[in-house]
Amino acid sequence: MSNPTVCSRSERDTDADVVIVGCGPVGLVLALLLAHRGWEVAVLERYAEQYPFPRVVTIDGETARNFAAAGIGDQLHDLGEPMGVYEFRNADGRTLLSFDAPYRPGHQGWPKAAVMHQPSYEAALRAHAETLPNLRMLYGHTVDHLEDRGEHVEVRATGPALEDGRITGCWLVGCDGANSFVRERMGSGFTDFGFSQDWLLCDVVFNEPREFHPTDVQICDPARPTTIVASGRGHRRWEFMLLPAESAEELSAVEAMWRLLEPHGVTPENATLTRNIVYTFDAGMTEGWRRGRLLLAGDSAHLMPPFAGQGMCSGVRDAAGLAWRLDLVLREVAAERLLDTYPAERAKQVRRTTDASIEMGKLVSELDPVAAARRDEYLIAARSEQDQPEAAPPSFPLEDGFLRRNIGRAIVKPAGELMPQGQVARGEQRGLFDDVIGNGFALITSLDPQEALDDEGRAFLEDLGAHLVRVLPFGSGPKHARAHEVVDVGDVYLPYLTAFNQVAVLVRPDFYVFGGARDRADVPRLVRELRSQITGAPIQRRPAAGAASRSRNQQR
Repeated sequence: MSNPTVCSRSERDTDADVVIVGCGPVGLVLALLLAHRGWEVAVLERYAEQYPFPRVVTIDGETARNFAAAGIGDQLHDLGEPMGVYEFRNADGRTLLSFDAPYRPGHQGWPKAAVMHQPSYEAALRAHAETLPNLRMLYGHTVDHLEDRGEHVEVRATGPALEDGRITGCWLVGCDGANSFVRERMGSGFTDFGFSQDWLLCDVVFNEPREFHPTDVQICDPARPTTIVASGRGHRRWEFMLLPAESAEELSAVEAMWRLLEPHGVTPENATLTRNIVYTFDAGMTEGWRRGRLLLAGDSAHLMPPFAGQGMCSGVRDAAGLAWRLDLVLREVAAERLLDTYPAERAKQVRRTTDASIEMGKLVSELDPVAAARRDEYLIAARSEQDQPEAAPPSFPLEDGFLRRNIGRAIVKPAGELMPQGQVARGEQRGLFDDVIGNGFALITSLDPQEALDDEGRAFLEDLGAHLVRVLPFGSGPKHARAHEVVDVGDVYLPYLTAFNQVAVLVRPDFYVFGGARDRADVPRLVRELRSQITGAPIQRRPAAGAASRSRNQQR
């Protein structure tokens, strides 16, 4: 469809289709997803060199899947490390909670949780970015002014590669962190969720390799809450909560740090302290994710404490959800209002994830000895009654936004669910669904999609670049699978459809289910709803066959 307000570079003479401010994992993933779709992308990063120390230390399966979509899937197993056992212990060393995180494929085809050495992941993303001719990486460029001019965005930045200090784009996304310049220029307020703590972070590298069992520990000691986690590539982190009577200055003194580390077997003789910083764990969210042609993602839009390991993961979800929307708007397939579904769905999911992280933080950081003793008693009793579960970061379905709804506008499952990924086979190919089929919209069905769709729906999905995939049951011969068929060798897809009583699901490029079809007749309706939400055109309700027959009889 044509939309005269959509910015086209050929018509507007902009330097880029999308300008991204900030080159952390969120900005990199967004840039790569857009560049892989063929768009001209410019990334402005204020620092000339990559930050050398780990900040994020864990990655979940959904984030790994998005990293793979961004182009580094073949490196993820080498970059990630097993998390192993994750325990919460009280001051006496008794186990309150214990989770195992085996390094094997989970719901998303990647391990549910893995240890992450952030600099290594960022280096891999940056190296891949340098191979794409339509992705311009501008390091050492500080943005000091930006303006939405209605038909494009103008950015002024100080740096070595911009001769006149100016760059223009159709859209601009701020991925520039907690103190976001873009958010400030947008005039977006920020809601504080009322959770703030100061912690001393000490990154350590041992002189000789050491193993730790369990791998990660939360010491829930009211005298000094402490976190001990692996951070990849031989790095290990201790985090010590600042107590009410302490100052950041006195706790971050070198002597004080070694004094805190010594009870854990860490001394200047056997280890090197590579970084120490007092960091404030905050929780909050922007009140405006979009203003005209300006958008926010990652820490620019939301902050959460690290206890659930979901801060960066939530930001990568932002990037994945924003990339396909910008793609459709830039292609003039969708109206700009499609972008308004982005904050609608991200805000609710981020809030639930942040609340879960806050609750976990409260559990760890209880300073009242009496309350801590009650907590310990409850958790120890509860643990004795159940087996050790597998570690899985909190995951919440989408509750708003770009999802199929019933006639009463309620979201009907499986809409909003994160689609699982399994192994499939076709011909000589065998691998994860994304590797065999590719990225983008996908209609996954137990029926023949060519027969289930009407001409209009088939043509629209073709224009969208969607994959039409019939899933054959495990045991079928992959060599006999046709071009639009795969064998469900992992036994994932057909059981999923059966569990939700569906014959088909439409999956978005960010792996969330747009909606399902309960029978063959519902498949064309599902596609019409998708088209309506993308283009803004009203759904043409088609009478059922019986109703059409009655209507013809009445006309005679």
